Amino acid sequence: MRGTDPGLTAAELTLLGLLVEQPRHGYELEAVIADRGMREWTEVGFSSIYYLLTKLRERGLIEQLAGSAAAGDKRRKVFGATAEGRLACATGAEQAIAELHPLYPRVLVGLANQPAVDHDRLLDALERRARALAERIEQVARAEAAGPPAPGFVHAIFDYSLGQLRAEQAWLDRYRASLSGARRPGGEPTVAPYDIKKALKECYAPRNTAWAVVDVPPQQFLAVDGTGNPNTAPAHKAAVEALYSVAYTLKFATKHTEDGDFVVGPLEGLWWADDPEAFSSRAKDTWNWTMLISLPPWITEEMIEQARRTALAKKKHPTVAQVRRLALHEGPSAQLLHIGSYDDEAPALHRLHHEYLPANGLRPAAKHHEIYLGDPRRTAPEKLRTVVRQPVEPEPAG
Repeated sequence: MRGTDPGLTAAELTLLGLLVEQPRHGYELEAVIADRGMREWTEVGFSSIYYLLTKLRERGLIEQLAGSAAAGDKRRKVFGATAEGRLACATGAEQAIAELHPLYPRVLVGLANQPAVDHDRLLDALERRARALAERIEQVARAEAAGPPAPGFVHAIFDYSLGQLRAEQAWLDRYRASLSGARRPGGEPTVAPYDIKKALKECYAPRNTAWAVVDVPPQQFLAVDGTGNPNTAPAHKAAVEALYSVAYTLKFATKHTEDGDFVVGPLEGLWWADDPEAFSSRAKDTWNWTMLISLPPWITEEMIEQARRTALAKKKHPTVAQVRRLALHEGPSAQLLHIGSYDDEAPALHRLHHEYLPANGLRPAAKHHEIYLGDPRRTAPEKLRTVVRQPVEPEPAG
């Protein structure tokens, strides 16, 4: 069958692939489909799983395995792929990867009929699409983070889905900015959303990989405090999810204000321990942290409180209640761009505390600060980019 079209629909090929991976019954198939976010890119409804299984079985691509439930009990029928099914799956997957398939997004139909839409209503429709895109991106990213450990190809699927969504988001931002006559409330022309990475390039986009001192201006953040290993502590994962929930709620709320939209900043963290050597020894269970997301200067305490209430009501995520505003003015800070795994930061930190600071008559003045420019779920460890910062002050004379 290799080299010929097996004639499988996307839903049939998806289900067949899960049975090639390992034998499963219907409820197991539903759980894997949900865990891997498969409904983001193919239509496999729970009610259609048994219908699809019947079609695949009739074609001889799968079979009910000996020892599974009797014919009258759907819930415990275990199916596995036949030899013919494995061949059909390999052929269908190869063709699906290699060939370009035309897409017919409904948004293109709308754009083709755009002249019939009033200008203000068009802007409102584009705004609603932008909001829906941002929510979908958050949902997909959260689904990947919350899912169980998965093989690399599953992360590649999430990465592809997020890439498609973010590409459309970038296109939509450009198109909205290009529309003539587009105005903010009050009649002001639209401008690009506020982006902390552009507003404070020296602090968020450094190029130096050796220690150098920068002057960090006052900033405000959303913050959640905690303790424990960031790789395993449930509190850390919950803190990150809560921060992004409130940050995106704020983003949507500010689009209609005088100051306008902003880009949600990267995840940041303040780190400290009772024993300073806990970081060089990587004793992560003893680490204390405050996870952060930067905010534009015009965001008020009242706006944060309203966003917190809205996010809590919508997400039912208890850690949202712990999100607070934190103001920082770190001032003079030793800073560098670290490229590589987080666990490979120890030599740079050793040079900071045992070489750079003593040589320049400086000492630490506040908590260790990191800004995560890469996503460890989709970036190879050796390519991760982290801004590592240590606020400093002069050593006292004598």
